Amino acid sequence: MHEMALCESILDILQEQAKAQRFSRVRTVRLEVGALSCVESEALRFNFEVVTRGSLAEGAGLELIEVAGEAWCLVCAQPVTVGGLLDACPLCGSHQTQVTGGDTLQIKELEVD
Repeated sequence: MHEMALCESILDILQEQAKAQRFSRVRTVRLEVGALSCVESEALRFNFEVVTRGSLAEGAGLELIEVAGEAWCLVCAQPVTVGGLLDACPLCGSHQTQVTGGDTLQIKELEVD
């Protein structure tokens, strides 16, 4: 369960940004979650609530924006959408693919006071 560590890192970023941008409370955090990021959404939500207790983000909404996994098929020589890191190319069935997107977790937007 690396979601706890991810949430601790998110809180660190929120605290740094609160100092830099002079806000005192976070109302909403919008996260872009790639399908290939190996993040479990429900675990992320649970850990976010636990980690932010007593912080500037306590009670903040957590909105997840899901992003599809993208890969380049070396056999087809074209981009394809994949659901997992070990998935075959949906066009030719080859496993000779390289991930090109959907493998990250990023803070996209904050609503703050």
